[in-house]
Amino acid sequence: MAASGASFLWFVFIIVLIPASLWLLKRSGLANGLAAPAAAATMKTIGQLSLGPGQRLVTVEVGQGEGRTWLVLGVTGQNIQTLHTMAPQAPAEAAATAPAMHPAFATLLRRTRQGDQ
Repeated sequence: MAASGASFLWFVFIIVLIPASLWLLKRSGLANGLAAPAAAATMKTIGQLSLGPGQRLVTVEVGQGEGRTWLVLGVTGQNIQTLHTMAPQAPAEAAATAPAMHPAFATLLRRTRQGDQ
């Protein structure tokens, strides 16, 4: 009887060990691969625009220093396609060419409430 109790404890130990080791692997960053931090440093999302369900336009900056390039990508559920390649723009220049954004609801509400006072 003591042997079956020990077997049961080992079984429970191994069952608990599996999710614990997966959690530890995820927290350590090794699950993403060793090259992921270096690749993340050379690629940055500039902006994105949703076109519909599962369809987006994404602008990504790749490279470092003088070798930087902006890629405009068409992203769907099945494929990613480069639509345009251009030189990086300055933040003010990018804001001037970006479409006008509507103010957030909270901003509109605050303006309305300030006008009532």
